[in-house]
Amino acid sequence: MSAVVEAVRRRLFEMQDMEYRSFTCKLTPSVQPERVIGVRTPQLRAYARELGRTAAAAEFMACLPHEYHEENNLHSFLIERIRDYGACIDALNAFLPHVDNWATCDCMSPGVFKKHPRELLEQVKLWLASGQTYTVRFAIKVMMNDFLDERFDPAYAELVAAVHSEEYYVNMMIAWYFATALAKQWDAVLPYIEEKRLDVWIHNKAIQKAVESRRIPEEKKKLLKKMRISSRKAS
Repeated sequence: MSAVVEAVRRRLFEMQDMEYRSFTCKLTPSVQPERVIGVRTPQLRAYARELGRTAAAAEFMACLPHEYHEENNLHSFLIERIRDYGACIDALNAFLPHVDNWATCDCMSPGVFKKHPRELLEQVKLWLASGQTYTVRFAIKVMMNDFLDERFDPAYAELVAAVHSEEYYVNMMIAWYFATALAKQWDAVLPYIEEKRLDVWIHNKAIQKAVESRRIPEEKKKLLKKMRISSRKAS
């Protein structure tokens, strides 16, 4: 173990909160409990700001794979701080294959993405084709966060709909994407629900999440509820 990793790990254990550790273990069942330290997110982000100002950050990020869940989350917060687009993508491509849970995947939202939509879209297509569960999930999350507002194009929804996976955490993100798209781009994405273009589980989950959303008016929720596919019809 490098001296930098040892120092980082020591600092993380100094911030350990056993109650929060128990909460994290329940929240991320795909992570073995012995790999969870238990550090609250605000403390991790604060530490990332501190570590990110030093040369030790690059050395820590080069030491993959990490042993602890919080080391992975710290790594993700360090990536968020990268201001050069190319360097950020390089860091993500090195890190994403090592991501092993939804929480680490979903906590990354690099600010530099917003300045490079064209290049980012091409990178997203590569991530979608990767076949790696959390790389694909991250790509769909990027499509939801960065391409559902003024940059939206109906073709982008088709990119997400074309993803077919047996992985729960991929399918849940697809459902989340379409639920959010219904709130933001109703006319463009409603046909995916009306015409039952999505896998049955994703179709019903997207409707469920849309109905739970405060951003969708009640009359639209009533319409969506009528479009649920019963298990009997699905068979």
